[in-house]
Amino acid sequence: MTPSRLLRFSAGGCVALAVVMSLAPRSSLAASVTAVATNDFLNSIGVVTTGPDRGQPLARTIEMIRYCGFRWVRSGIEGLSEKGPTTMQTVLELHRETGVLLNWGLVSGGTDVNKLVETGRVLAQAGALLAFEGNNEPNNFGVDYQGEKGGGGASSWMAVAKLQRDLYQAVKRDPVLAKYPVWSISESGAERDNVGLQFLTIPPGAGTLMPDGTTYADAANVHNYIYHPHSPYPADNKTWDAADPTAASRVDGLFGNFGITWAKRFRGYTQQQLDALPRVTTETGVRIEGPVTEEMQGLNLMNMYLAQFKRGYAYTSVYLLRDRTDEDGNQTFGFYQADYSPRKAAIYLHSLTTILADHGSLAAPGQLDFAIPHQPATVHELLLQHSDGTFQLIVWDERLSGQDRVTVQFGVTSASIRIYDPTTGVEPVQTPANVSSLELTLSDHPLIIAIPPGKR
Repeated sequence: MTPSRLLRFSAGGCVALAVVMSLAPRSSLAASVTAVATNDFLNSIGVVTTGPDRGQPLARTIEMIRYCGFRWVRSGIEGLSEKGPTTMQTVLELHRETGVLLNWGLVSGGTDVNKLVETGRVLAQAGALLAFEGNNEPNNFGVDYQGEKGGGGASSWMAVAKLQRDLYQAVKRDPVLAKYPVWSISESGAERDNVGLQFLTIPPGAGTLMPDGTTYADAANVHNYIYHPHSPYPADNKTWDAADPTAASRVDGLFGNFGITWAKRFRGYTQQQLDALPRVTTETGVRIEGPVTEEMQGLNLMNMYLAQFKRGYAYTSVYLLRDRTDEDGNQTFGFYQADYSPRKAAIYLHSLTTILADHGSLAAPGQLDFAIPHQPATVHELLLQHSDGTFQLIVWDERLSGQDRVTVQFGVTSASIRIYDPTTGVEPVQTPANVSSLELTLSDHPLIIAIPPGKR
């Protein structure tokens, strides 16, 4: 255990290691903050994985997904066949055994909208469908749709736009599927001609090649990998900045795909519109190489799910569950190594999802009075509420080195709380009583402060 992982606790002048608890009057700085249902955050945690068609047995996939606590999987019709090895029964069994929902897409270069809709209907009837997704990165994987080439090496993206338009219409015209959201293509910022894919629905007067009013999607979809040619090295606030919806983000984020496109600078949404734009990430991740160690990957991925959710991404899927074995080289993106050994990323995420574990509903999340005075730029917080009423205040730091000492001040004194550190396990590291403020020493990962109902 490194010094940054130690917890200091003090009461009555007796100091032992890492969160300092103090007894004080009601803080005048504390403000009411409305919580978000814990289940909503847990539902946002997704992963990209392979199946039997790429050499990964279903039983192993089930085992890994259960351990990490993933709630959804990015998938689709690529590699799917009637005779297998990956069939619809494979996908349905994955849902039955783990409870995961499927984001169902055309994937790379796919154009078979009819097959997508027909198989999506099977998933919906089994309660296994989350959403539909357009083409995966058509800048890298072009399409040939109705005799017209688009994306890839083609000069126009018109075929990509028509395909996405038709996908949206096919879903919304289906009585079984109409209620499910359609997510956009990824890498709309790579458009070579202004077909309007930087919009969910093309607004009046946009001046695009496709007509005003063309609807492509219900939510914007990005692939905001945190290590990017414009941001290649470890740094403070690495995942927080990748989730930034503004032009300040240096990675392939929301602004560069739906604000002003990164390839040809086509104008999309204003910043005010982007701030409220429904958004998801269907692919992001961290590769272990160079200065990025296994430990750093694990911390990055845990912080990433928190930062993404806090900054408005309803769903985030990380590439990859397990390192590829059917491609050249060991890619080292996986939560698991090729031999199914869990990396620290899997262990830390298991701890986080186990500590927060919740499958219940919460009709109206409550409010908690708290404040973090003089909060450093690398310290962030997310207030959740469990279905049993327990508040779960997550406070995390994204410092590459060093520490931050912060004080969390509560509006009322809590009779008892539990403090967890997911890098050390799933049991509380401290259980102080009669707490009105906590002094935390933070560095590169979250602490979870659980405040039971009726104990304040």
